[in-house]
Amino acid sequence: MRALMKCALACWLAACGGGDAEVSCGPASGRVAEVLDGDTVVLEGGERVRYLLADAPERTGAGGDCFGPEAHAFNRGLVEGRRVALTYGEACEDRFGRLLAYVSVDGREVNTLLVERGHACVLHVPPAGRSRRAEFQALEAQARLARRGVWGACAPVPCQR
Repeated sequence: MRALMKCALACWLAACGGGDAEVSCGPASGRVAEVLDGDTVVLEGGERVRYLLADAPERTGAGGDCFGPEAHAFNRGLVEGRRVALTYGEACEDRFGRLLAYVSVDGREVNTLLVERGHACVLHVPPAGRSRRAEFQALEAQARLARRGVWGACAPVPCQR
């Protein structure tokens, strides 16, 4: 809720000519304390961050999904214990209260890496990610054609709903 109020304030400031003050949904950066799965991390400050436009297979539940452990391991290898930069899109939080962000480490955006390497499918829940949806769909199409990750290992592909 706090993040939604910040986004509303940012829109109001922009509409009313409130200057160049930028209100963010959450921290601009943080250290990853825990990698929950292929598309969600927890920062040292306790913030849960869900990657925008990337939906990795689940690694938990009844045996987990096909390619869930691989997606988790890939994400973990990129970000665990590392300082990451966060950039926010059109929505601040999802319905579970997690921050929605594009996450980068060492100048590489993890969201795009997950999709282009087949560790995640595109998930667009409007309005979050609207401005970059086509870009991510093109990356997914390339991964499908090349049969990377889930596209070559799983039938059916678990993250495609």
